[in-house]
Amino acid sequence: MKLYITTPSPFARKCRIVIREKGLAARVEEIAVDPYANAPELLATNPVVQVPTLIAEDGLPITDSPLICDYLDGLGEGPRLLPEDRTDRLRVRRTETLGSAALEMGVKLVLEKRRPEQERSPSWIERWTLNMGRTLDAMEAAVQSGDIAADPLDLGGITAAVAVGWIGFRHPDYDWRTGRPGLVALSQALEARPSFIDTRPA
Repeated sequence: MKLYITTPSPFARKCRIVIREKGLAARVEEIAVDPYANAPELLATNPVVQVPTLIAEDGLPITDSPLICDYLDGLGEGPRLLPEDRTDRLRVRRTETLGSAALEMGVKLVLEKRRPEQERSPSWIERWTLNMGRTLDAMEAAVQSGDIAADPLDLGGITAAVAVGWIGFRHPDYDWRTGRPGLVALSQALEARPSFIDTRPA
């Protein structure tokens, strides 16, 4: 299998963590590409030229990180990161979605701030920043309730830790830690795992 990535991408990092946690490193070749340059191998497999993109065992592409993680979870070894039980699976999917939403707001902020200053929208920047903060608060509540945890490891916890790690990396002036001790503890616990250390962006 092949996984097209950029190393700073949090969505790619999440998939790379799953590869390591599930013992699949020998079965998946990670290939760094430049989506903004329309890398030919990526363009040939993903019409919107985004990472991550996985070329699965059947040779067909999977272009959505939650779906990639679900697919890899079913192939690998060890405990499931997406539980088989319907109730537990829905809980993990809900918490995974929170982490993805925080990342989505953060990515929008990055792209907006890359525009020429005269083209930026202060109202959208304000809205996306507030949305990101509210989502982090919801993630903190989920940690406090036990819905997001470092142990047992699942895709909800992985996505939450990847999200706050990326927000701290891409938005160093944004204080995500204050008032969110659960997320801080979760991040510290998971970032110490080999799979997180190995995939940490420079």
